[in-house]
Amino acid sequence: MIGMKMELLHGSMITQFKARQPILIFSERTKKQDSLLVVNLFRENFPISYTRCRTLESHWDNTQSIRHPAVSSNDDSKVPELIFNRLQLSDEEYVDMQRRSFGHYIAREAVLNEEYWMAAWMRAEAHWEASSNKSPRHALNFKMKYADQEYKALKKRCSGQDGNLLQCFCLVAVKKEVKGVKRTVLSSIVGTMDLSIRQYLQGETYPGEVKRQSGVLASKQAFDAHKYAYISNVVVALYARRRGIALNMLHLAVDMATSKGMKKLYVHVSADNKPAQQLYKKGGFKFATNDASCEGRLLMWMEL
Repeated sequence: MIGMKMELLHGSMITQFKARQPILIFSERTKKQDSLLVVNLFRENFPISYTRCRTLESHWDNTQSIRHPAVSSNDDSKVPELIFNRLQLSDEEYVDMQRRSFGHYIAREAVLNEEYWMAAWMRAEAHWEASSNKSPRHALNFKMKYADQEYKALKKRCSGQDGNLLQCFCLVAVKKEVKGVKRTVLSSIVGTMDLSIRQYLQGETYPGEVKRQSGVLASKQAFDAHKYAYISNVVVALYARRRGIALNMLHLAVDMATSKGMKKLYVHVSADNKPAQQLYKKGGFKFATNDASCEGRLLMWMEL
C-alpha cells in the first residue's frame, strides 16, 4: 500500500490508499435475519464460457457458494488518487441528476471516485459481518483487501469495461446538505446498490436459469426484448438502518430502469433472508421461482 493513513468513521477504520491489482473472491450470506444491514449482496453468476477472466470460488458454508470473474492479472490500468477529506457534493452540483429525496437523505448515482470507494468499503464491512469464519485481528486487513478489489471492479463495471453487462450504475444514499455543515464523502454515504442492464443468454427465460444450454447472448443485437434490469450489492450502513434507505434506493432503481426502457427488474435474495424478501415484496417484487436449490437463493422480479 502507498501512503496508508487511517480515519475513524462511525466506529470503523477507513484505510486511505490507492487501489491495488485485485483478485476477486465473493460470497454472499446474510447472517442475521432480523437485520437489514445486508439486504442483498448477490451478483449474478455468469458461465465460465461467457468470460475471458479467471473464475474463483469461495465457500462460507455447506449450502452457498457463488462464482465471480476475477480481474485479469495482466490488467495494469491505473487507479486515480483518492482524496478522503473531499467534501460531499452540494445539492446544486447534481441538480440535473436523476435522484430520489426522502427524509434526511437523497438517493442518486455515484459521481466522485471517493463515493465509489465508500460503496466498496461498505460492501467490505457487510461481507465481513456475514462471514462465519472471522477473527477480530484479521478484520481490518480483510476489509482493506476486499474494498481495494471491489473498488476497481466497480469502476470497471460502471465504465462499461465488463463485457457481461450492457450498463451498470452504482447508486448511493447520502445525507442531505445542511446549511452551515460541511461533511466529507466518507461521512455522508449511508447506503449503496448496483443497478445493471443485462441481456438474456440463449435459452434463458430468466437470469441465471440452470437449464440454459449456451453462454452466448440471446441475440447479436441488444434489442430491448432481450434486455432486463438487475439489482445487486444492496448494503445499508449499520448505524442508518430502519430508516427506509434500502426501499428508497430500490424506488430509484425502478425509476432508472424504467427510463432505460426496461420491462423487467430482477434481484436474487437468500432463501433464509426473510426481512430482505419482505422489503422487495413491499417494493412490488414477486417470486419468479421458489426453487432455492441453486446456491440457496431465490429470484424475485417485478414488471416495470
